[in-house]
Amino acid sequence: MRVGAVLRLCARPALRHQQGQRPGPGSREYFYYLDHQGQLFLDDTKVKNFITCFKDVGFLSFFFKHLERNRSGRYEAEFPFLSRCGRERNFLRCEDLPVVFTQILPGSDGNHLLSYCGGGARLAVPFQPGMLTVFPENGRLYHPAPDQAGGVGLVRSALASEWSLGFQFGEGSERPPTHFLWEGRRYRLSGELLGILRAEKLGCGQELEAAPAAS
Repeated sequence: MRVGAVLRLCARPALRHQQGQRPGPGSREYFYYLDHQGQLFLDDTKVKNFITCFKDVGFLSFFFKHLERNRSGRYEAEFPFLSRCGRERNFLRCEDLPVVFTQILPGSDGNHLLSYCGGGARLAVPFQPGMLTVFPENGRLYHPAPDQAGGVGLVRSALASEWSLGFQFGEGSERPPTHFLWEGRRYRLSGELLGILRAEKLGCGQELEAAPAAS
């Protein structure tokens, strides 16, 4: 199964912005970047890795729960999403999508939750196995996400790899999977997210470049 791919963003012009800048009285602006592993950084962090990413669950929970489309009139093309905190505006750009699912958790009703962006149980949606979707243009795996964050999120590559043996390819190995085996049950994959994904990719002006399949 092709769950590995590289997403390269179009070249961005140099932006004139500074962390903590004050565009008006009483307001401040900050700029963030989310990678394909669900790690959040200040946009101007030079070395982006687990050491330099944000890890405070309280901060991450607040940031992503208040995430919305950037319709502020400022940096809308470069930072498509915005998280507000009072008069503070936190602009976000992302390598792929603004929600990246990083782990699966047990739910209180016996069902599972899919947690995203390092927020643990504070940032989680019900796991819907039949809604998993492999996007043919980049081979990555996606799952429904909160509507205000675009309605669809990327499944982290490590998690997708864990699930890879559960996918069945009823239309051949060169086509996206048709079914997914989860806890003894066989789910038919609906493909309902494909339309949302294509709209997101076109809307963000991103270029998709396929990479060799993940081992």
